[in-house]
Amino acid sequence: MIPYRNILVGFDDSEYSKAALVEALNIVRANGGSLALVHAVFFDSEEFSVSPGHLDKRLEHGKVMCEKAAETYGGEFDSGVQYLVRQGEPHEVIPDVARERGTDLIVMGTYGRRGIRRMIMGSVTSGVILDSPCDVLVVKKPCEECTGRYRSILVPYDGSALGRKAVGRAAEIAADSGEITLTVLYVIPLYEEIGFLRTNTISERIHEEARKVVIDGEKLASEKGVTANTLVEEGASTADRVVETAEGLESDLIVMGSHGWRGVDKAIMGSTTERVISRSPVPVLVVR
Repeated sequence: MIPYRNILVGFDDSEYSKAALVEALNIVRANGGSLALVHAVFFDSEEFSVSPGHLDKRLEHGKVMCEKAAETYGGEFDSGVQYLVRQGEPHEVIPDVARERGTDLIVMGTYGRRGIRRMIMGSVTSGVILDSPCDVLVVKKPCEECTGRYRSILVPYDGSALGRKAVGRAAEIAADSGEITLTVLYVIPLYEEIGFLRTNTISERIHEEARKVVIDGEKLASEKGVTANTLVEEGASTADRVVETAEGLESDLIVMGSHGWRGVDKAIMGSTTERVISRSPVPVLVVR
């Protein structure tokens, strides 16, 4: 995984953040580089005004937690692990520390919330993705087979500028190995309300345009010296079709751009990237 040399892992001692740490250590072991943990302690003025010493205890607890993880996992992977404990909201602290350290990859675990709770509350991971100065790798579960090198990468591609960056990054990763299968996917969205208007001629034109999109992605990969497969699928949910395709191809990494919706649009609508992250069984690399 050539592009990354300075990796930061958001750590809270949950099984998800431990899975992220193991994924990051696999990348460092396979490709070199450095790794650091960051743990954020959120300061709530009402909470800590009642128990003024509680903040210090939480900061000390975070230090002990990170120290133990650095020793345990760093020793297991024979890799040095630094750590930092900062006060503040995790989704603000992690991108800030990444900027300070010149980090080129943030690795996060995620709970993969769904439905109304996810739309209303969002998550630390989605907040980090929005503000991150670098790419973000999202991991949902521990991977016993992971080695830090991937065998099959799926890139959902829509022809956008961020989609082009995602194809470029995936091709850089694939070019490093020479043994990776890279697939560029375009999903034709299906809308029930206009489905009855689709004649064969219209359907053929839609597929023709979709083919142009994936061929463009194929050319982008070729410019990096990588031969990519192309695929066009249809689906009522682009995110669901992306995940189903990844499962069908036995992909072990999905690489996507993020349009970075904010505010009300994000709260109400979410994004395809967020939906893929919440459903994907394999790590998702969000390219910034």
